[in-house]
Amino acid sequence: MARIGIISFSDGRDFVQEETNTFVAKAEERLADRLRAAGHDVVLAAEPITSNELAVREARRIADARVDLTLFHYAVWAFPHFSALAAAETTGAILLLSNIDPQYPGMVGMLAAGGSLDQVGRTHSRAWGDIGDDALVRRVSEQARAGHAVAQLRGSTFGRIGGRSMGMYTAVGNPDTWIAKFGIDVEEIDQWEIVRRTELQDAARLKAGREWIERHAASVEYDGKQLTPEILERQIGSYLAMRELIDEWNLDFTGIKGQPELTTHFATMDIAEALLNDPYDWDGPKEPHVCATEVDMDGALTMQILKRLSGTPVLFADVRHYWADRNVWDLANSGQHATWYAARSDDPADNLGLTRFMPESFYFPAGGASVRHFAAPGRMTFARLSRLDGRYRMQVTLGDVERYDDATNEQLAAASSPEWPHAFARFDAPAEAFLSVFGANHIHAVPGDWTAELRSVCRLLDVDYVDLALVVA
Repeated sequence: MARIGIISFSDGRDFVQEETNTFVAKAEERLADRLRAAGHDVVLAAEPITSNELAVREARRIADARVDLTLFHYAVWAFPHFSALAAAETTGAILLLSNIDPQYPGMVGMLAAGGSLDQVGRTHSRAWGDIGDDALVRRVSEQARAGHAVAQLRGSTFGRIGGRSMGMYTAVGNPDTWIAKFGIDVEEIDQWEIVRRTELQDAARLKAGREWIERHAASVEYDGKQLTPEILERQIGSYLAMRELIDEWNLDFTGIKGQPELTTHFATMDIAEALLNDPYDWDGPKEPHVCATEVDMDGALTMQILKRLSGTPVLFADVRHYWADRNVWDLANSGQHATWYAARSDDPADNLGLTRFMPESFYFPAGGASVRHFAAPGRMTFARLSRLDGRYRMQVTLGDVERYDDATNEQLAAASSPEWPHAFARFDAPAEAFLSVFGANHIHAVPGDWTAELRSVCRLLDVDYVDLALVVA
């Protein structure tokens, strides 16, 4: 889950401490036990904060433990300047937590501390109640996951393989902004590295990858032109080339330009992008690696945040079509969907058994296999980082992915690109509002409701959170 540091604040008067120390210690112990039971790693301050010196020393010690969330705990009234001093020594996420007890005014201490932090511009969140309440534990866990996601961004590296694709401003971020705002470095790598390294791959490894796909897929539809065993092995070689680049350059997440150079003259990157985002390949289980097609930087960053929150692969798609009569969106992109989304199973055979590897369309004369399936149904969080007049915003809506009978799925897919993967989605956001303000052609999603965590991530990153379901067109 996450690593949480707990600092309990108290009264600065020694005669008051004589009456409250035991109560504070017991409250802290109960809090720590509940958070450990929820799966978190908990780091405690050495003692309650009752002086300036303790506030600085213990905050530095907790910060040195590289916690994802620092929890300022108020079981009793506490001098507010202790919290201000501790916050100045803490760089990550802060959550103020108080009890609700008329005899011991922890809530008063939290409000006084929170107001002080507001005045000095220190971002924080607040929670209150009995730690025995599961809802309060969930609230703390949401904040901890958000803090973990943000902490994992800082010090990471994005591998930008190639430049801007097909003139898309929305796919290009500013490296200066990324290092200053998110703590992410951008490593520029030419697409020629994929070509060069693909040509050096061991023939036996390429054959093993091709036969694994042929063995598990619903079909591999060779047509002798756009898709042949040789082209499929070239795509597999591109995946292995990307794995080498990721390892050698220590890339935490990546994007591949692809169009038009590779897709016209070499091969499509569909296999590489799908397998990188998957939690497995022919060598067995692995961690999903976020890789965005068309080197969409803000899309990749959205995906990396969602991955850090959910731990699952992240969907990447164009907002391809809207059926007004069905109130359903067709989310599709040329092979970008991880095969995991076909069944959301950790067993690759379950997902690949629903996946057809089909010849690419006329858009991609170099040919290759498109990784085609219909996304498994379920409730999902859809999100996208974009920029409005240079300021970042996170546009979010919940929605439901639907899968229909075979005939309907095929009919809907045939209306756009039948060889591409499709996710048929019903958004909570009205279509008129969505189309009026959505800031990109790409959208991203993970299973479940992660809106609370995304709100907290946005607060920590100073990014505007936009609930598309509440937008008035």
